[in-house]
Amino acid sequence: MLKRLRAYVIDFFAIGHNEAKGVILLIFLTLLFLVSPWLYRWLRPEVVGQTTPADQRKLDSLVALMKVDGERDEQQRFGNDRSRPGGGSGRGPGEAHLSEQYHEAKPFPFDPNTVSVAGWQQLGLPRWLAERIDKYRSKGGQFRKKEDLLRIYDFPPEAYEQLEPYIQLAGATKPAASNYTQPSSTKQANVASSSPLPNPPASTPERYVKPTLQPFDINTADTTQLIALKGIGSKMASRIINHRDGLGGFLSAEQYKDIYGMDSINLAQLTLYGQIRSPVRKTPINTASAADLDRFPFLSRRQAEVIVNYRNQHGAYATMESLKAVRVLDARTLDKLAPYLSF
Repeated sequence: MLKRLRAYVIDFFAIGHNEAKGVILLIFLTLLFLVSPWLYRWLRPEVVGQTTPADQRKLDSLVALMKVDGERDEQQRFGNDRSRPGGGSGRGPGEAHLSEQYHEAKPFPFDPNTVSVAGWQQLGLPRWLAERIDKYRSKGGQFRKKEDLLRIYDFPPEAYEQLEPYIQLAGATKPAASNYTQPSSTKQANVASSSPLPNPPASTPERYVKPTLQPFDINTADTTQLIALKGIGSKMASRIINHRDGLGGFLSAEQYKDIYGMDSINLAQLTLYGQIRSPVRKTPINTASAADLDRFPFLSRRQAEVIVNYRNQHGAYATMESLKAVRVLDARTLDKLAPYLSF
């Protein structure tokens, strides 16, 4: 079984016997690493944690103490907040009762961009919210329309509905009128500069005209011609050239599909512009070495060596029928090989 596996690896990867041993060892180690976590969980005895009654009582007492301490801290925190007017500047309207933060409003016409903290309080807002609005304005914030008040975090919609009729944005966003009088000399200069100038002579700039792609012979093309096609870069162009040189030339556009990494866009462009105009280069089968035959993309190194060894043992090949005796070559491979061989 090991010999069959080694022969399969040699044939598949086209490598020697020593390299095949290394590949088999690497495959074995990879499989071992993959199954080792499962084997570890299967062989390792399951450890079930056990809690003694004494430990359980200690845990229960700790939980009870933590609960009592948490309730005490909460009472102290909220008790201190209630002792301050408005419940602190960082609290929102939902953290204390409404009566502790809001008081009866005495509305008056106001500009939200200029009203003071005391003015906001007179309008019925708590101090912490008035200070938040003042801080927003001190950082460059501005109310450009009435609805901008609702952008203030925790600004109550009910208060906005009550104050909305009294909001007066008197020129908050309008530019201030300038009292500057332009000197007469400057005015004259501006008038002179605004007079129409003579039109410069019309010049028609040369427009870049993209060169039109022309079909070319795929069997003699270089990478520059291939890169000009849509979707084909330098890497794909090199693959096309290497595949073509390995074959000896393309016989039909169907062979483009065998190029590694060829997608539908590349294939459409290559089929449209890559025409087959020159004949392919044929390889003399009776004088070619294994390295010469190994250049064919559809032949492996082992198949090339078998073809040469069979020729050395049984004599020269007369026709394609003679190659059918080589057992490593199937009918499909022979069909691909036939147009590229000479006898």
